[in-house]
Amino acid sequence: MAVYTQVSDDSLQEFLSRYALGTALSFKGIAEGIQNSNYYLETTEGRFILTLFEKYVSEDELPFFIGLKQYLAKTGFPCPEPIIANDGNAIQTLEGRKAVIISFLEGLSPKRPTVAQCKNLGAGLARMHLAAKDFPGKRVDALGPQSWIELWANHANEADAIQPGLTALMQQDIDELSKADLLSLPLPEGTIHADLFPDNAFFIGEEFTGMIDFYFACTGQLAYDLAICINAWAFEDDPLRNGDGLQYNFSKGAALIKGYQSVRPLEPAEHEALPLLARGAAIRFFLTRLIDWSATPEGALVMPHNPLDYAGRLAFHRKVTSAEGYGA
Repeated sequence: MAVYTQVSDDSLQEFLSRYALGTALSFKGIAEGIQNSNYYLETTEGRFILTLFEKYVSEDELPFFIGLKQYLAKTGFPCPEPIIANDGNAIQTLEGRKAVIISFLEGLSPKRPTVAQCKNLGAGLARMHLAAKDFPGKRVDALGPQSWIELWANHANEADAIQPGLTALMQQDIDELSKADLLSLPLPEGTIHADLFPDNAFFIGEEFTGMIDFYFACTGQLAYDLAICINAWAFEDDPLRNGDGLQYNFSKGAALIKGYQSVRPLEPAEHEALPLLARGAAIRFFLTRLIDWSATPEGALVMPHNPLDYAGRLAFHRKVTSAEGYGA
């Protein structure tokens, strides 16, 4: 579940009094997500999402995240728009947590994305990159390449407990990506989403209708954002291995890249760097899932993602020598 902080009726009523949103008609927790407490809120003035920020999001960084969504919404990009309270601020306090109300987006997150959805998602990602081109905010990616060696050093001994031999394979990946020095690559940079998994994108049918959950957004290499999406959207369970493995869906990966390039063509250097970036993105999510996996107590209500999902992706990336291997 993703409701860590309970909101009482009295607290909700007082909170809504700070806005010109009328009175509450419906209020219920949202199960999706693992970072913050999210509620569906319907009032006499419309439908909204209420988010209470838990320990995973730094209060100091909230102005960046909220400012980014305000900026994108003003450009016409489909993302939730923070609602301004009567005091002129979007960020408020509720039940001892920083909180915001954002506009409601129509659409559904795909459980198993289609090729067409992958293509339209790629175009949507490129649109976001262009819409945020002049966004003045800056934020360092705390989970970027500069953090991987330390994260791995603190948890390397836990990998073999999940799968024998995994520690050596991961050490090889860490060493090779460290040598490649991704941050030094001369690639176009800007504001990236950095966590655009299927549950953070909305569709009506095949049409992309919006993007949510910008709380990992940061300043980074645009092609790295595309590489994250390749990992998140183009891999699926291999039916020939009875669920014990992943396969790369070339059609979905190619459609995703094609959709992106239909809006923002990759530069030659980005095209060349795509295999390294895809491998790096897989390392980033393997590491954070490994940490969550080892830190979550048995019987916890919030189940962490299995890091082996990304060990499988890394096994594929090790064999890819050019962007054509992903369909680019």
